[in-house]
Amino acid sequence: MVREGGETWDQALALASRAVALSDPNPRVGCVIVSQAGALLGQGHTQQAGGPHAEVMALRDAQSKGHDLRGATAYVTLEPCAHHGRTPPCADALVAAGLGKVLVALADPNPLVAGQGVARLRSGGVAVEVLPPGHAVAQAARELNIGFLSRMVRKRPWVRLKVAASLDGRTALPDGRSQWITGEAARADGHAWRARATAVLTGIGTVLDDNPRLDVRAMPVARQPWRVVLDSRWRTPPDAALMGVKPDDVTVIGLTGTQTDDAETAARCAALIAKGVHVIDLPAGPGLDRIDLGETLAYLARRGVNELHVEAGARLNAAFIEGGWVDELLVYLAPSVIGPGLPFADLGLLPDLTAAPRFEWRDVARVGDDLRLIARQAGADQF
Repeated sequence: MVREGGETWDQALALASRAVALSDPNPRVGCVIVSQAGALLGQGHTQQAGGPHAEVMALRDAQSKGHDLRGATAYVTLEPCAHHGRTPPCADALVAAGLGKVLVALADPNPLVAGQGVARLRSGGVAVEVLPPGHAVAQAARELNIGFLSRMVRKRPWVRLKVAASLDGRTALPDGRSQWITGEAARADGHAWRARATAVLTGIGTVLDDNPRLDVRAMPVARQPWRVVLDSRWRTPPDAALMGVKPDDVTVIGLTGTQTDDAETAARCAALIAKGVHVIDLPAGPGLDRIDLGETLAYLARRGVNELHVEAGARLNAAFIEGGWVDELLVYLAPSVIGPGLPFADLGLLPDLTAAPRFEWRDVARVGDDLRLIARQAGADQF
Protein backbone atom coordinates (compact mmCIF):
# COMPACT_ATOMS: atom_id res chain seq x y z
CA MET A 1 0.00 0.00 0.00
CA VAL A 2 1.34 3.41 -0.97
CA ARG A 3 0.42 6.47 1.07
CA GLU A 4 0.73 10.16 0.46
CA GLY A 5 2.16 12.32 3.24
CA GLY A 6 -1.22 13.72 4.26
CA GLU A 7 -2.77 10.28 4.59
CA THR A 8 0.22 9.04 6.56
CA TRP A 9 -0.08 11.96 8.98
CA ASP A 10 -3.80 11.21 9.35
CA GLN A 11 -2.94 7.63 10.26
CA ALA A 12 -0.28 8.76 12.75
CA LEU A 13 -2.80 11.08 14.44
CA ALA A 14 -5.42 8.32 14.51
CA LEU A 15 -2.89 6.05 16.20
CA ALA A 16 -2.04 8.76 18.72
CA SER A 17 -5.73 9.07 19.62
CA ARG A 18 -5.70 5.39 20.61
CA ALA A 19 -3.40 6.32 23.48
CA VAL A 20 -6.22 8.33 25.10
CA ALA A 21 -7.20 6.63 28.38
CA LEU A 22 -4.06 4.53 28.11
CA SER A 23 -0.73 6.37 28.14
CA ASP A 24 -1.13 8.99 30.91
CA PRO A 25 0.96 10.59 32.27
CA ASN A 26 2.94 10.06 29.07
CA PRO A 27 1.87 11.96 25.96
CA ARG A 28 -0.36 10.49 23.24
CA VAL A 29 1.88 9.69 20.31
CA GLY A 30 1.45 7.83 17.03
CA CYS A 31 4.15 6.66 14.64
CA VAL A 32 3.95 5.38 11.06
CA ILE A 33 7.00 4.07 9.16
CA VAL A 34 6.98 3.97 5.36
CA SER A 35 9.51 2.78 2.80
CA GLN A 36 11.29 5.11 0.39
CA ALA A 37 8.56 4.20 -2.11
CA GLY A 38 5.85 5.13 0.40
CA ALA A 39 4.73 1.59 1.35
CA LEU A 40 3.54 1.07 4.91
CA LEU A 41 6.12 -0.87 6.93
CA GLY A 42 5.01 -0.48 10.56
CA GLN A 43 2.87 1.56 12.90
CA GLY A 44 2.15 1.93 16.59
CA HIS A 45 1.12 4.19 19.45
CA THR A 46 2.29 4.81 22.99
CA GLN A 47 1.30 2.14 25.50
CA GLN A 48 0.69 2.36 29.25
CA ALA A 49 3.25 4.22 31.35
CA GLY A 50 6.34 2.05 31.61
CA GLY A 51 5.48 0.32 28.33
CA PRO A 52 6.92 0.96 24.87
CA HIS A 53 6.49 4.31 23.14
CA ALA A 54 4.95 4.78 19.70
CA GLU A 55 8.25 4.62 17.81
CA VAL A 56 9.26 1.32 19.39
CA MET A 57 5.82 -0.15 18.71
CA ALA A 58 6.11 0.86 15.05
CA LEU A 59 9.63 -0.56 14.79
CA ARG A 60 8.50 -3.84 16.35
CA ASP A 61 5.54 -3.99 13.97
CA ALA A 62 7.79 -3.50 10.95
CA GLN A 63 10.43 -5.93 12.18
CA SER A 64 7.83 -8.60 12.94
CA LYS A 65 6.89 -8.50 9.25
CA GLY A 66 10.51 -8.87 8.16
CA HIS A 67 10.83 -5.39 6.66
CA ASP A 68 14.22 -3.79 6.04
CA LEU A 69 14.00 -0.32 7.62
CA ARG A 70 17.19 1.12 6.16
CA GLY A 71 16.40 4.45 4.51
CA ALA A 72 12.75 4.37 5.64
CA THR A 73 10.83 7.43 6.85
CA ALA A 74 9.02 7.71 10.19
CA TYR A 75 6.09 10.06 10.77
CA VAL A 76 5.91 10.80 14.52
CA THR A 77 3.33 13.08 16.13
CA LEU A 78 5.71 14.20 18.93
CA GLU A 79 9.48 14.57 19.06
CA PRO A 80 11.09 11.22 19.98
CA CYS A 81 12.47 11.05 23.49
CA ALA A 82 16.20 11.24 24.08
CA HIS A 83 16.48 10.19 27.72
CA HIS A 84 16.47 7.02 29.77
CA GLY A 85 13.24 6.99 31.79
CA ARG A 86 11.23 3.81 32.26
CA THR A 87 12.24 2.96 28.68
CA PRO A 88 15.37 3.64 26.56
CA PRO A 89 15.50 6.65 24.21
CA CYS A 90 13.30 6.29 21.13
CA ALA A 91 15.69 8.47 19.14
CA ASP A 92 18.41 5.86 19.62
CA ALA A 93 16.08 3.06 18.50
CA LEU A 94 15.26 4.91 15.27
CA VAL A 95 18.95 5.51 14.55
CA ALA A 96 19.84 1.87 15.28
CA ALA A 97 17.12 0.69 12.89
CA GLY A 98 18.77 2.61 10.06
CA LEU A 99 15.96 5.02 9.25
CA GLY A 100 16.84 7.70 6.74
CA LYS A 101 14.35 10.37 7.75
CA VAL A 102 12.03 11.31 10.63
CA LEU A 103 9.19 13.77 10.25
CA VAL A 104 8.04 15.28 13.55
CA ALA A 105 4.66 16.96 13.99
CA LEU A 106 5.37 18.70 17.28
CA ALA A 107 8.42 19.56 19.38
CA ASP A 108 8.37 18.17 22.91
CA PRO A 109 8.75 20.88 25.62
CA ASN A 110 9.61 18.30 28.28
CA PRO A 111 12.96 19.55 29.67
CA LEU A 112 14.28 16.00 29.31
CA VAL A 113 13.64 16.20 25.55
CA ALA A 114 13.22 19.81 24.30
CA GLY A 115 15.11 19.45 21.03
CA GLN A 116 17.48 16.77 22.26
CA GLY A 117 15.53 14.07 20.43
CA VAL A 118 15.93 15.90 17.13
CA ALA A 119 19.60 16.58 17.85
CA ARG A 120 20.24 12.94 18.71
CA LEU A 121 18.63 11.78 15.46
CA ARG A 122 20.64 14.22 13.37
CA SER A 123 23.88 13.28 15.08
CA GLY A 124 23.08 9.67 14.18
CA GLY A 125 22.82 10.56 10.51
CA VAL A 126 19.02 10.75 10.28
CA ALA A 127 17.44 13.67 8.41
CA VAL A 128 14.78 15.39 10.52
CA GLU A 129 11.99 17.79 9.63
CA VAL A 130 9.74 19.41 12.25
CA LEU A 131 6.43 20.80 11.05
CA PRO A 132 5.84 24.52 11.67
CA PRO A 133 3.61 25.17 14.73
CA GLY A 134 0.79 26.50 12.58
CA HIS A 135 0.57 23.37 10.42
CA ALA A 136 -2.79 21.60 10.70
CA VAL A 137 -1.11 18.33 11.75
CA ALA A 138 0.95 20.12 14.41
CA GLN A 139 -2.20 21.77 15.73
CA ALA A 140 -4.03 18.43 15.87
CA ALA A 141 -1.11 16.81 17.71
CA ARG A 142 -1.11 19.73 20.13
CA GLU A 143 -4.83 19.38 20.86
CA LEU A 144 -4.38 15.68 21.57
CA ASN A 145 -1.68 16.54 24.09
CA ILE A 146 -2.98 19.87 25.43
CA GLY A 147 -2.81 18.53 28.99
CA PHE A 148 0.71 17.15 28.71
CA LEU A 149 1.92 20.40 27.15
CA SER A 150 0.20 22.42 29.89
CA ARG A 151 1.94 20.36 32.56
CA MET A 152 5.32 20.76 30.91
CA VAL A 153 5.05 24.48 30.13
CA ARG A 154 2.67 25.94 32.75
CA LYS A 155 3.45 23.38 35.47
CA ARG A 156 -0.25 22.72 35.96
CA PRO A 157 -2.87 20.50 34.33
CA TRP A 158 -5.30 21.58 31.65
CA VAL A 159 -8.52 22.15 33.61
CA ARG A 160 -11.81 21.16 32.01
CA LEU A 161 -14.96 21.88 34.01
CA LYS A 162 -17.97 19.74 33.11
CA VAL A 163 -21.58 20.84 33.68
CA ALA A 164 -24.96 19.28 32.87
CA ALA A 165 -27.71 21.89 33.03
CA SER A 166 -31.17 22.92 31.88
CA LEU A 167 -31.78 25.77 29.46
CA ASP A 168 -32.09 28.13 32.41
CA GLY A 169 -28.75 27.01 33.82
CA ARG A 170 -29.98 24.78 36.63
CA THR A 171 -28.04 21.66 37.57
CA ALA A 172 -30.51 20.32 40.15
CA LEU A 173 -33.73 21.02 41.99
CA PRO A 174 -33.47 23.08 45.20
CA ASP A 175 -33.19 19.86 47.24
CA GLY A 176 -30.27 18.65 45.14
CA ARG A 177 -32.05 16.09 42.97
CA SER A 178 -30.38 16.00 39.55
CA GLN A 179 -30.92 12.52 38.07
CA TRP A 180 -31.31 13.01 35.26
CA ILE A 181 -31.29 16.43 33.60
CA THR A 182 -29.52 15.29 30.44
CA GLY A 183 -30.12 12.11 28.47
CA GLU A 184 -28.25 8.83 28.26
CA ALA A 185 -26.27 9.82 25.16
CA ALA A 186 -24.95 12.96 26.85
CA ARG A 187 -24.02 11.00 29.95
CA ALA A 188 -22.11 8.46 27.84
CA ASP A 189 -20.34 11.28 26.02
CA GLY A 190 -19.39 12.75 29.38
CA HIS A 191 -17.73 9.45 30.26
CA ALA A 192 -15.63 9.70 27.10
CA TRP A 193 -14.38 13.08 28.31
CA ARG A 194 -13.69 11.63 31.76
CA ALA A 195 -11.61 8.96 30.04
CA ARG A 196 -9.41 11.67 28.48
CA ALA A 197 -8.44 12.95 31.91
CA THR A 198 -5.63 11.77 34.12
CA ALA A 199 -7.80 12.67 37.11
CA VAL A 200 -11.37 13.65 37.98
CA LEU A 201 -11.76 16.20 40.77
CA THR A 202 -14.75 16.97 42.96
CA GLY A 203 -15.50 18.54 46.33
CA ILE A 204 -16.56 16.99 49.59
CA GLY A 205 -20.06 18.45 49.23
CA THR A 206 -20.64 16.41 46.07
CA VAL A 207 -19.22 13.28 47.70
CA LEU A 208 -21.52 13.60 50.74
CA ASP A 209 -24.63 14.67 48.80
CA ASP A 210 -24.40 12.46 45.68
CA ASN A 211 -21.86 9.74 46.52
CA PRO A 212 -20.65 9.60 42.87
CA ARG A 213 -18.30 6.96 41.48
CA LEU A 214 -16.57 9.35 39.06
CA ASP A 215 -15.20 6.48 36.99
CA VAL A 216 -15.62 5.60 33.31
CA ARG A 217 -18.38 3.06 32.75
CA ALA A 218 -19.84 3.88 29.33
CA MET A 219 -16.96 2.29 27.43
CA PRO A 220 -14.06 -0.09 28.20
CA VAL A 221 -10.81 1.69 29.14
CA ALA A 222 -7.33 0.42 29.94
CA ARG A 223 -6.94 2.86 32.83
CA GLN A 224 -9.43 4.66 35.03
CA PRO A 225 -8.77 8.30 35.90
CA TRP A 226 -7.61 9.00 39.42
CA ARG A 227 -10.23 10.51 41.70
CA VAL A 228 -9.38 13.63 43.70
CA VAL A 229 -11.52 15.07 46.50
CA LEU A 230 -11.02 18.55 47.96
CA ASP A 231 -12.02 18.03 51.56
CA SER A 232 -10.80 20.76 53.92
CA ARG A 233 -11.94 18.96 57.08
CA TRP A 234 -11.32 15.32 56.13
CA ARG A 235 -14.96 14.21 55.98
CA THR A 236 -14.64 11.76 53.06
CA PRO A 237 -16.16 8.40 54.07
CA PRO A 238 -13.73 5.47 53.63
CA ASP A 239 -16.57 3.54 51.98
CA ALA A 240 -17.51 6.31 49.50
CA ALA A 241 -18.49 4.99 46.06
CA LEU A 242 -15.54 6.71 44.38
CA MET A 243 -13.16 4.41 46.25
CA GLY A 244 -14.16 1.73 43.72
CA VAL A 245 -11.91 -1.30 43.58
CA LYS A 246 -8.68 0.72 43.80
CA PRO A 247 -8.69 3.14 46.74
CA ASP A 248 -5.02 3.87 45.99
CA ASP A 249 -6.26 5.70 42.88
CA VAL A 250 -8.02 8.17 45.18
CA THR A 251 -6.43 11.31 46.63
CA VAL A 252 -8.09 13.32 49.40
CA ILE A 253 -6.68 16.82 49.84
CA GLY A 254 -7.34 18.68 53.07
CA LEU A 255 -6.13 21.82 54.78
CA THR A 256 -2.66 21.90 56.27
CA GLY A 257 -2.66 21.54 60.03
CA THR A 258 -6.19 20.16 60.38
CA GLN A 259 -5.54 16.40 60.39
CA THR A 260 -5.19 16.36 64.16
CA ASP A 261 -7.73 19.06 65.05
CA ASP A 262 -9.49 16.56 67.27
CA ALA A 263 -9.64 12.82 67.88
CA GLU A 264 -12.55 12.34 65.48
CA THR A 265 -10.75 14.09 62.60
CA ALA A 266 -7.55 12.15 63.28
CA ALA A 267 -9.52 8.90 63.24
CA ARG A 268 -11.12 9.77 59.89
CA CYS A 269 -7.70 10.50 58.37
CA ALA A 270 -6.30 7.28 59.76
CA ALA A 271 -9.20 5.32 58.26
CA LEU A 272 -8.54 6.80 54.82
CA ILE A 273 -4.82 6.03 55.06
CA ALA A 274 -5.58 2.48 56.16
CA LYS A 275 -7.81 2.11 53.12
CA GLY A 276 -4.85 3.00 50.87
CA VAL A 277 -6.05 6.50 49.96
CA HIS A 278 -3.45 9.20 49.30
CA VAL A 279 -4.02 11.78 52.04
CA ILE A 280 -2.41 15.14 51.28
CA ASP A 281 -2.62 18.46 53.09
CA LEU A 282 -2.22 21.77 51.30
CA PRO A 283 -2.43 25.37 52.57
CA ALA A 284 -5.45 27.63 52.35
CA GLY A 285 -5.63 30.39 49.79
CA PRO A 286 -4.79 33.94 50.94
CA GLY A 287 -7.49 35.13 53.32
CA LEU A 288 -9.57 31.99 52.75
CA ASP A 289 -10.59 28.97 54.80
CA ARG A 290 -10.49 26.64 51.81
CA ILE A 291 -7.69 24.86 49.98
CA ASP A 292 -5.60 26.98 47.62
CA LEU A 293 -6.51 25.88 44.08
CA GLY A 294 -3.21 27.08 42.64
CA GLU A 295 -1.33 24.88 45.11
CA THR A 296 -3.70 22.03 44.27
CA LEU A 297 -3.02 22.27 40.55
CA ALA A 298 0.73 22.51 41.09
CA TYR A 299 0.63 19.41 43.30
CA LEU A 300 -1.42 17.47 40.74
CA ALA A 301 1.03 18.46 38.00
CA ARG A 302 3.88 17.07 40.09
CA ARG A 303 1.86 13.85 40.38
CA GLY A 304 1.68 13.67 36.58
CA VAL A 305 -1.86 14.91 35.96
CA ASN A 306 -2.17 16.20 32.40
CA GLU A 307 -5.89 16.86 31.98
CA LEU A 308 -7.98 17.52 35.08
CA HIS A 309 -11.72 16.92 34.69
CA VAL A 310 -13.73 18.85 37.30
CA GLU A 311 -17.22 17.62 38.23
CA ALA A 312 -18.20 19.55 41.31
CA GLY A 313 -20.88 21.64 42.96
CA ALA A 314 -21.75 25.30 42.55
CA ARG A 315 -19.35 26.62 45.19
CA LEU A 316 -16.24 24.80 43.99
CA ASN A 317 -17.11 25.49 40.34
CA ALA A 318 -17.32 29.19 41.19
CA ALA A 319 -13.93 29.09 42.94
CA PHE A 320 -12.32 27.57 39.86
CA ILE A 321 -13.96 30.08 37.51
CA GLU A 322 -13.39 33.17 39.65
CA GLY A 323 -9.77 32.16 40.23
CA GLY A 324 -9.19 31.96 36.47
CA TRP A 325 -8.24 28.29 36.69
CA VAL A 326 -10.76 26.92 34.18
CA ASP A 327 -9.25 26.45 30.74
CA GLU A 328 -12.28 24.86 29.15
CA LEU A 329 -15.98 24.49 29.87
CA LEU A 330 -17.73 21.28 28.81
CA VAL A 331 -21.45 22.00 29.08
CA TYR A 332 -24.31 19.61 28.31
CA LEU A 333 -27.51 21.57 27.88
CA ALA A 334 -30.88 19.82 28.13
CA PRO A 335 -33.96 21.19 26.31
CA SER A 336 -35.83 21.75 29.57
CA VAL A 337 -36.59 24.63 31.92
CA ILE A 338 -36.44 23.84 35.62
CA GLY A 339 -37.13 27.15 37.34
CA PRO A 340 -35.98 27.38 40.96
CA GLY A 341 -32.93 25.19 41.45
CA LEU A 342 -29.19 25.06 41.93
CA PRO A 343 -26.89 27.02 39.58
CA PHE A 344 -23.82 25.43 38.05
CA ALA A 345 -21.63 28.07 39.70
CA ASP A 346 -22.34 30.18 42.77
CA LEU A 347 -20.59 33.25 41.43
CA GLY A 348 -20.25 36.53 43.24
CA LEU A 349 -21.80 39.82 42.07
CA LEU A 350 -19.85 41.52 39.28
CA PRO A 351 -19.12 45.26 39.49
CA ASP A 352 -20.02 45.50 35.78
CA LEU A 353 -20.28 43.25 32.72
CA THR A 354 -16.71 43.94 31.61
CA ALA A 355 -15.50 41.98 34.65
CA ALA A 356 -17.18 38.76 33.46
CA PRO A 357 -14.79 35.88 32.67
CA ARG A 358 -14.67 35.50 28.90
CA PHE A 359 -14.74 32.23 26.98
CA GLU A 360 -14.61 31.50 23.26
CA TRP A 361 -16.81 28.93 21.53
CA ARG A 362 -14.86 25.92 20.30
CA ASP A 363 -17.62 23.51 19.39
CA VAL A 364 -21.39 23.02 19.49
CA ALA A 365 -22.80 19.58 18.79
CA ARG A 366 -26.05 17.73 19.31
CA VAL A 367 -25.65 14.63 21.49
CA GLY A 368 -28.88 12.70 21.63
CA ASP A 369 -31.58 15.15 22.69
CA ASP A 370 -29.06 17.53 24.30
CA LEU A 371 -26.47 20.02 23.15
CA ARG A 372 -22.77 19.78 23.99
CA LEU A 373 -21.07 23.17 24.21
CA ILE A 374 -17.31 23.54 24.47
CA ALA A 375 -15.95 26.95 25.36
CA ARG A 376 -12.32 27.82 26.06
CA GLN A 377 -11.06 30.67 28.19
CA ALA A 378 -9.66 33.32 25.87
CA GLY A 379 -5.92 32.78 25.50
CA ALA A 380 -5.82 29.68 27.71
CA ASP A 381 -4.08 27.61 25.05
CA GLN A 382 -1.47 30.25 24.20
CA PHE A 383 1.51 28.75 25.98
